[in-house]
Amino acid sequence: MKEIIKSILEREAQAILNLPVTDEYEKAVSLIVEQVSQKGGKLVISGMGKAGQIGMNMATTFCSTGTPSIFLHPSEAQHGDLGVIQKNDVMLVISNSGKTREIVELIDLTHVLHPDMKFIVITGNENSPLAAAADIKLYTGNPGEVCPLGLTPTTSTTMMTVIGDLLVVNTMKAIGFSNEEYAKRHHGGYLGEKSREQSEH
Repeated sequence: MKEIIKSILEREAQAILNLPVTDEYEKAVSLIVEQVSQKGGKLVISGMGKAGQIGMNMATTFCSTGTPSIFLHPSEAQHGDLGVIQKNDVMLVISNSGKTREIVELIDLTHVLHPDMKFIVITGNENSPLAAAADIKLYTGNPGEVCPLGLTPTTSTTMMTVIGDLLVVNTMKAIGFSNEEYAKRHHGGYLGEKSREQSEH
């Protein structure tokens, strides 16, 4: 089992190292900063299934680091929750296949409500309908899943998480997010205590 574990770690690490790094990241961060920090909108993140769970984590991480964000479930969006989207928002949608029906429909429905809405897309399929609809496209490199069946989202969700981290960290730097600001959003727990201590020095 140790050899299997080492092999899995090596494959996932290599997938991260092979992540395509393009100018699209700078464009994505600039768009988020413009719409949220400068125009007062918010970042709306959406995805189905495992991608949606990654999106939820991204949304809470953005919130805690100075960029207001929410997770919008694509199915609930079709039953009224689409109304949470406002004109100065920017959307980040996640789908490994780039063909997830609910996500493709979400883009169409959002454009009906807000024709000028900009979309950042994270996908493993550069030739998908979702990629075609994207204003900014962040490609995972489409690495093979470490799942022995080659089906279960494993490596693909790792890549989504890493891309989310890249966006969060670079957005924090772009807006000059400080320990003082971090502390204001983390009253309780270890991180709150640590951020307050750092802001005092």
